[in-house]
This record gives sequence, structure tokens and C-alpha cells, in this order.
Amino acid sequence: MSHMEIELEINGVERTVEASKSDSLLDVLRRNGYTGSKRGCDTGACGFCTVHVDGEPVKSCVEPVTKVRDTSVETIEGLGEQDDLHPVQQAFVDNTALQCGFCIPGMIMRSTALLETNPNPTEQEVREALSDNLCRCTGYKKIVEAVLDAAERMDSDTAVAADGGQAMDGDGGAATVTECSLGDCDCMEGDQ
Repeated sequence: MSHMEIELEINGVERTVEASKSDSLLDVLRRNGYTGSKRGCDTGACGFCTVHVDGEPVKSCVEPVTKVRDTSVETIEGLGEQDDLHPVQQAFVDNTALQCGFCIPGMIMRSTALLETNPNPTEQEVREALSDNLCRCTGYKKIVEAVLDAAERMDSDTAVAADGGQAMDGDGGAATVTECSLGDCDCMEGDQ
């Protein structure tokens, strides 16, 4: 089998990877340690392997690696760190939108691509955007709620610190937090 070198950018880092002509992008990503992209069907039917190629969601299991030469690829590993999650990742956690978790990297990559092009989607638009991504566990309800929640978070000028830390406004300064008139609870005033 003849091997070749493919140059591409993965999560902001220029890489030269070894590949054979028949390799899919998923094959190459997983072989090079980007195992967040999951192998489900190998036919492009389930969406577990979704990554972004030049900002567009792509099913990496059916994308020939030869087609992504000199492109920019983003995988789930490029979105956020465990202690600094992307707003979509945080919304999935906060809305308990995952069970086994196998479909979630692809769901999150598809969701972030949606919110890039449509920052304020309707529930129907979220459902349509995620229609190529299968989930066997959740029934999709919480996933859709998480994406709608993420859209609000990303749209909002004030980020609420979920860990009890100080909320920051868009300029990095401390945001004003109003005490809740309902009494002893964790909600923000009027943010019901």
C-alpha cells in the first residue's frame, strides 16, 4: 500500500500526516490521537464522526483524506478543555443531554456549526440541523434543549459562571449580579 504525506491544519496546528490513498479523514484523525471523533457506521449514516472542515460539518468516515489536503480541520478536542468548555459543550452538560456519550462529539460539532451560521435557531431548525446525527439513548429532547440553551448563552452579553465563580461581562470585567427576590436560590433575577 503506497503511503503519502498530507498537510492540513488540525485544531489550529499545522500537521503533516501519513495516509494511504484509501484512508478516510476519520482513519487519519484517530490514528493521530484525535479519538474524540467516533466511528459508528462507516457509511456516513450516523454522524458520530462529524468534524468541521474549513468551518463546515463533514462526516469524516466517508470523507477521503485526499480531499482535505491543505484544509483546516476542527475536532471536538479543539473546542474546549475539561476546565474551560465551549458554551455548546457546557450546555450539553448542564442540560444532561447525554447518556452513553458516543454520539455527543458529532452532535456538538454539528451544533456549533449550526450556531455559527444561525445564532438564534428555532427548535425546528435545530432538529433539522441535527437530523443527520443519530442518538440511540436520549430521544433527542434534551439535546435540542441544550442547543437552544447554548444559542442563548452565546448570544447573551453576560456569561453566568456555573461553578459559583464570579460572572464576567463580555469585556472581561465582573458583571453585576442581582440578588434573586425569590429567596434562597441559585437563579438570576428574571432569568427564569
